[in-house]
Parts: sequence; structure tokens; C-alpha cells
Amino acid sequence: MAIKKILLLILACISFFVAIILYIVFDRTIFLALPVVALVMPVTIRYISVHTEKVFWLLLITLPLSTELNLTPSLGLDFPDEPLMMLLTGLFLLKWIYRPSFFPSSALKHPLFLIVLLQLLWILFTCFFSVNPLLSVKYLLAKIWFVIPFVIIPQYCFRYTSSIRAVAFCLVIPMFLVVLQCITRHALYGFSFEGIKATLSPFFRNHVVYSAMLVCILAILWAMRKLTPLASKSAILINAGLVIGIIALLLSYSRGAWLALVVGSIVGICIHYKKLKHLLLAAFGIVILFVGWLSYHNNFLRFVPDFQHTIFHKDFSQHLNATVQLKDVSNAERFYRWTAAINMIEAKPITGFGPNNFYDNYKAYAIDIFKTWVSNNPDHSSVHNYFLLTALEQGLVGLFLFVMLIVGMLLATEKLYHRFLNKFYKITTLTTGIIISMIIVVNVLSDLIETDKMGSLFWLSLGTIFFLEEKQKEELQSIA
Repeated sequence: MAIKKILLLILACISFFVAIILYIVFDRTIFLALPVVALVMPVTIRYISVHTEKVFWLLLITLPLSTELNLTPSLGLDFPDEPLMMLLTGLFLLKWIYRPSFFPSSALKHPLFLIVLLQLLWILFTCFFSVNPLLSVKYLLAKIWFVIPFVIIPQYCFRYTSSIRAVAFCLVIPMFLVVLQCITRHALYGFSFEGIKATLSPFFRNHVVYSAMLVCILAILWAMRKLTPLASKSAILINAGLVIGIIALLLSYSRGAWLALVVGSIVGICIHYKKLKHLLLAAFGIVILFVGWLSYHNNFLRFVPDFQHTIFHKDFSQHLNATVQLKDVSNAERFYRWTAAINMIEAKPITGFGPNNFYDNYKAYAIDIFKTWVSNNPDHSSVHNYFLLTALEQGLVGLFLFVMLIVGMLLATEKLYHRFLNKFYKITTLTTGIIISMIIVVNVLSDLIETDKMGSLFWLSLGTIFFLEEKQKEELQSIA
């Protein structure tokens, strides 16, 4: 023990003198923090390597609270959740290298995880054909530090029903802190359509991401309500949360999230009555018919916007009216980018342009007659349809793998729902299926899977499915 204290004292002295020298040479005060880092870091690493699950719970809590930090003009970071994802990924990889059997068999042997592995391998393959390989490699790394923390790590953190309840509380409570401050600030703007944008900083980039996460949190609240006795005090709080959440969703003025709520309810009913396959077939049929109609006699040209009259409305009733008349600038701009995306898919149908390469290449493939007054795209936003984005960046193979994954996830929830006898796990399974369907809907009009807020919920849903399948096996064994 005495030797350790001497070593720590030596380390402190060395780091102190190094910090002073670096401060003098570079004139940066940040170097003065080096002694603290040198002393705290070893203790911190030793602690989190033993208590990795605590980092996971901290990550869940920070998801609704994280903010975007621009480290450089070209490099941004979601803080603190993204560093926590990287930390969990690093810890897992080190443990796996040290002990190969550490990889959870519940995930490794699952067909859905095989699809995820194929996705990652295909993304790696497309990096070699990417227009900008460096951007594609960054995308691949980001995908890995989503999959490991939210798909693999939960297999160690989820053990009992209390673990799932903890997930719910870790997501719901911070999200509602954000919701309450948002409503309070929004009131100062008279709850106006234009005012919602000013109330979300620093937690959310825009009302689309905010409403998308909120509608998923409402599904979790609904599950908590179903599993809570009516007479309990908790039920009163949950009911109040549902009311506040629905009001907040309405005040978000997000058409995509409203549609997701409707579709999620329909999917929940279909799962309950074992009709999900019929719904999925109907959805595929509608997509095929719609695409066929757009192609027939160039019907897509009917959606050419009026450059002079396609405007952004500050009044929501006018905004909805413009949406119906196809004069809303956000929807009109979508057609501009969608037509560019389709042309890009035709140009490189197999390997695509490479992950993370839409913005730098799409304008050369856009059709000028669809251009709007916001087509200069100063925000560097993407195609606003995750399916098109996947196809143009990863090729049709990448799109096929993604569609296989989401269909497999939905069908897995229906199968588990009808096999479970335990009410808690039945509701958890049903809620997981509803959340997956909601995420799919919002990504038809946006591309949010790669964002920290929605990507985390998507991959966490897959991790939850793996956990539920293990619980279902345990239930079968207990009955036998």
C-alpha cells in the first residue's frame, strides 16, 4: 500500500512539471489539467472496467439531454452520449479480446444479428468503392459504436424485469425534464408554430428529432401505464405524464411524429391480433404501386414545385394547407432531393456512392425543375428518406439488408408477444414492436437512424428483442 502511495506521488510530481512545461511552451491553460487527469484517469478506468453496466445506465440517462458540440468546423460530437458510446465500445472490445467467450451467445447465434454483421461487412466493402472513403470509414466506426452499446452491452445489463423498468425510467425522466422546459419556454412564444424551434436548444437540433423521440417515449409511458395498478400513486403520475406528453407532441407541430403515433397504434393492434404479416404485405404493395405510378408516363413531374409560391409558413394552419397543396417548401425540397437520390441509385445501384457521401454528390444528379429557394442547403442536411439514403450510399444490397432487419425485428416481436405468458414481457414485447414501427415511419420522411437520439432507440430495440428471446426460453423451461 505504501509503494502505491509513493508511485502516485511520483506520478503527480511528474505530471505537474510536464503540465507546467507544456503550459509555458504552448501558452494553453488546458495543459494545467494534466495532473488531475493523470491521477483520476487510472482510478476511473479501473472502476468502469469492473462496473461497465453503470456506464450503460448513465448513457441512457444522457440520451435526451445530450447536445451537439462542434469541435472543429468539420467535426461535430454529440456530448456526452457519444463519448460514452465510444467508451462502452472500447471496454467491450478489450474484454472480448482478453476473453473471446465474453461475447454474449444470445446475440451471436441470433439470425437478426447475422443480418447486422452482414450490414457491417457490406458497409466495409462499400468503403473501397466510396467516392470519399474517409467519410465512409467514419460512418462504419459510428455504426459500430451504436451496435455494441445498444445491442451487445444490454445482454449483460438486462437480467430481470427490474432492468427493463430501469431502462424506462432512465429514458422517461430526463426526456420529461426536457419536455417541461420546452413547454415552459414555448409558452413565452404563445405556443406558436415558429416558436417551437427556439425552445429545443441545446438538447435537440430541431422539432423533427424532438417529436420523433417523444413519440417513442410516449409508447414507453403507455407500457408503464398498462403495467401499473390503477389505484396506485404511480398511475396518477404516469397518467399526468401521458397527458403532458401528448400535449407536447401536438405542440411540436411535427406531421411525421403524428403519423408515427397513428401507425404505431395500428401496428400494436396488428401484433395483438396476429395480422402483422398482412399489414407488412399491404405496406409493400402500396410502395410498389406508388413507385410504379410515379414512373408511369412520368407522373412524378406532377410534383414539380412552383418556385415563386412554394414558401415556408409561420402559421401552422397555413403550413398544413400548403402541405395538402404541395406548396410547402419542406415537402417540395424533399422531391428535389428524392429525384436526385433516385438518379444516384441508377448511377451506382450495387455499391452506391459510399456511406456518408450524399451531400457532396447529390446536386449533380438533381433535376433543376424541382429546385426550391432552399435548395442551396446551407445546413448540409440529407435526403430526408432513410431508405433512399441507404440505397444511394450502400447500394440496393444495403437497402435489402436494412429492410430484412426491420421486417425481421417486427416479426420477432409478434412471435414473442404470442408466446409469452408473463404479462410484463408481453407488454414489453408489444411496446418494442410499436417503437420500431414508429422509428420506421419517421425515417420515411427523415433520416434519423444515424442520430444519437433515434439511432440509440432503434438499436436498443434490437438488443431488447435478444433479451426477450432469452426470457421466453426461460419461461418455456420453467413450464416444462
